[in-house]
Amino acid sequence: MPLLGCIADDFTGATDLASMLVKHGMRTEQLIGVPSAADTAPAVDAVVVALKSRTAPVAQAVAESLAALAWLREAGCRQFFFKYCSTFDSTPAGNIGPVADALVAATASGFALACPAFPANGRSVYQGHLFVGSALLNESGMENHPLTPMKDANLVRVLAHQTDGTVGLVPYATVEQGADTIRRAMTMLKEQGRRYAIVDALNEAHLFAIGEAAAAHAVITGGSGVAMGLPENFRRAGLLAPNPDPGALDDVAGHAAVLAGSCSRATLLQIATARERVPTLELDPLAKPDAAALAAQALAWADSRLGAAPVVIAASAPPDRVAALQAKLGREAAGALVETALAAIAEGLVARGVRRLVVAGGETSGATVAQLGVRRLRIGAEIDPGVPWTRAEGSGPPLLLALKSGNFGAPDFFLKAFATRVAP
Repeated sequence: MPLLGCIADDFTGATDLASMLVKHGMRTEQLIGVPSAADTAPAVDAVVVALKSRTAPVAQAVAESLAALAWLREAGCRQFFFKYCSTFDSTPAGNIGPVADALVAATASGFALACPAFPANGRSVYQGHLFVGSALLNESGMENHPLTPMKDANLVRVLAHQTDGTVGLVPYATVEQGADTIRRAMTMLKEQGRRYAIVDALNEAHLFAIGEAAAAHAVITGGSGVAMGLPENFRRAGLLAPNPDPGALDDVAGHAAVLAGSCSRATLLQIATARERVPTLELDPLAKPDAAALAAQALAWADSRLGAAPVVIAASAPPDRVAALQAKLGREAAGALVETALAAIAEGLVARGVRRLVVAGGETSGATVAQLGVRRLRIGAEIDPGVPWTRAEGSGPPLLLALKSGNFGAPDFFLKAFATRVAP
């Protein structure tokens, strides 16, 4: 039975976390949506339940997260991890705080750490402030995010706005002293009545130490980085057997394609890089705000271009174009238009023989896997930090999927993905 049960607030974040666990020796499977009572627990070491709750109404996000927790407990998991974005994507109302509150209450744990740091992708926390590279979160481009604009880098303050509990800090000087000192600091904060501790982390050694310090915690919250220290806890306890290749997947032959809906700086650069090397179509939802028409345009364009080399179809846009579309249609309608169009394109591409598909953007990934009827993902090789290949299981044909957070990946990610070895 699985040892670690994880709840992720979006689909790309779920694969990011799952990839981290595989990289550190845990066979991992990702489930799409809250499992039903009839769903059996997979024979793996860790299970990640991928929700689309990051920007859902608070009550819905809480209810789905609690339902996922109940299923994971029934499956026999010994520890639980609430995964959110390494840029702490949320609004003043949530959903990070309310979901964490519900999980802490349901497990009667009374306390949880919060650490979104992921140094391999440039995310670090110092004195409670989140940095993206050398920039504070609120100066990194995230302040312009169309759904969760992050205007404050102080995570103690941000999380305090979202919870009726109190938030403390385990600062760099404490973290630098190692797991025992971190554990004592968190225990002290809990005894003081704090519900959460933002924990500083600047490098991977810090994340391993934080993971070790949280070995006895019922609930851990954060980005995927802090999960890298958790597999070793299970090994120390004699619960996790060595596995030389926990990410082995069977390869799938077929056409290759990329769908991009994220408007992050990283994804826009990846599109620009791909444009110079492979066929690339950039849709314009502002000029043609019709999902069916956009899908028809993309599939007609792709018909003569599909093959072993990837094609790229993007509905991404810089902030000013996104703002113009939102002003024209409304924020929710604008997002739904892009998601609906790209999901229909994904379905059409698979019908045309695409079997290796990269999807960029959390909302786009959620819409795509729902449209394709994917229910489970077995996690495979890492392409770039936080982004693995996965093998999809569902109602359709065998399919290799890479679900990429908008902020992740090198500039050549869309090209690199199809050069990454999948099968052992």
